[in-house]
Amino acid sequence: MKTAFLGMAVGLALTGTPASPAAVTPAAVTPATGTPAAGADSVVLTSHGAVRGTVGARVRSFQGIPYAEAERWAAPRPAAAWTGVREATAPGKPCAQPERPPIGVASQAEDCLVLNVTTPASRSGELPVIVWIHGGSLMYGTGDMYGPDRLAAAGAVVVSMNYRLGVMSFLTHPSLPESGSLAVQDQQAALRWVRANIAAFGGDARNVTIMGESGGGFAVCGHLASPKSAGLFDRAIIQSAPCATGGSRTRAEAEADSARTIEKAGCADAVDVAACLRKVPVSTLLAAYAGKEPSPISGTTLLPLPPGEALRTGRFNRVPVLIGVNHDEENGMVIGQELFTGKPLSAAEYAPAVRRQFGSDADAVLRRYPLDRGPAGLSPGQALARVKTDAVWSVPTLNTARALSRWTPTRMYEFAERDTPWFAGYPVPSFPAHAQHMAELPYLFDLAMFGTPSRKQAALGERMIAAWVRFAATGDPHGAGETAWPRLRDTGHAGWHVHSLTSGAWKRARFTADHDYRFWNAL
Repeated sequence: MKTAFLGMAVGLALTGTPASPAAVTPAAVTPATGTPAAGADSVVLTSHGAVRGTVGARVRSFQGIPYAEAERWAAPRPAAAWTGVREATAPGKPCAQPERPPIGVASQAEDCLVLNVTTPASRSGELPVIVWIHGGSLMYGTGDMYGPDRLAAAGAVVVSMNYRLGVMSFLTHPSLPESGSLAVQDQQAALRWVRANIAAFGGDARNVTIMGESGGGFAVCGHLASPKSAGLFDRAIIQSAPCATGGSRTRAEAEADSARTIEKAGCADAVDVAACLRKVPVSTLLAAYAGKEPSPISGTTLLPLPPGEALRTGRFNRVPVLIGVNHDEENGMVIGQELFTGKPLSAAEYAPAVRRQFGSDADAVLRRYPLDRGPAGLSPGQALARVKTDAVWSVPTLNTARALSRWTPTRMYEFAERDTPWFAGYPVPSFPAHAQHMAELPYLFDLAMFGTPSRKQAALGERMIAAWVRFAATGDPHGAGETAWPRLRDTGHAGWHVHSLTSGAWKRARFTADHDYRFWNAL
């Protein structure tokens, strides 16, 4: 398991920014090492040139700023400088990807390495910085999809980015020596840009938190494990990404995954495979991509160890970490499959589905999770989602948090709210999605893919945003009168504090009992 977004996405899918010629004088902008000057809030001078954003009542927004550029399957290099003032009022192009609702945005763009900066309108200077790495199985999505206004208005400078995805990042062949992990390298280029430029937007370049969910969360784990990311960030937030179970592959695995794609693209027998591939249209490459869900290559100078091994052995960039998982991660994936088939999972389909998932362990799993002895009122679909949530998400996330806590300050949460928004415009599911995969995101960001939040949901969002910003500022999410949120300590069960986040009082979750932790760890 890498990012499990894909199962739900498949089910749901089936039912320049040109430079201005205007000149800019030194008095009109702020140097990249300073803070915004009074009267010039919409114009900031970066190390590449001046950008003009938009100023609203709550936030200032700068979109589509180039942070790097790259040729196909080559490492990113610094973006070219420009003269005049570059308009930064609209997002840049999405990186090449197939359309796959609700996240995949059809695009064939290769000139896509841009980022977005959002700051509070009324505050400047020395604010904590949050760099958001979007999810989507490292195959789909854009940074601008996640509206950061509420997060920024709470007191942070928020940066999001586009980075190369899928075949354009992870295609691997001996003739492409720089390819295979380009998503991570693009993100590192963006982090270097942040260190060099974020002070000009009012951010504290010495206090940068990287934050990601699902595929973006696995990317955060990659940066924790990568020596080349050392010094580029100061804290980390990992959402729905149990890195102890994966997050990388060997070069041999990457080349094997890529071989069929190269064959389908018509280049397997070429004298110069790299030259052949560079001539293939992007649309053909996207259609030909036949690899498994991608991940970076370990055993390299970029990523010497798989992230899970790096965390377990302490050989990672040790910064304070906030890590969490959603109580009902697999609900959305099972619902997606039900929408794909057009009918809810039946009782007769439950055991075969468990057997497909767990193979030789299926008999033990079925004895532990019999359909007729689960919580009252569970449908077969809910029962299957419960089993998969415990095995694939909950238990591995606690194991990841335990590994981290042996070396660095770590706090863990479980997002357990039951009354969550459903995807806008999609059919009503056969059972409530509750705290499904991605369910926490509309509480932290404005997302068009979800319906308008209720007043109760908005109130929980404000509490969560405040906690996330406190963590970015100090490394401790506790405060504002909330129940104490202690660090997780790997000193036995008593130290495994998992904070339950709901619209009620926040308190310690019954995590190990709710997710049958001992059973899965002994399997």
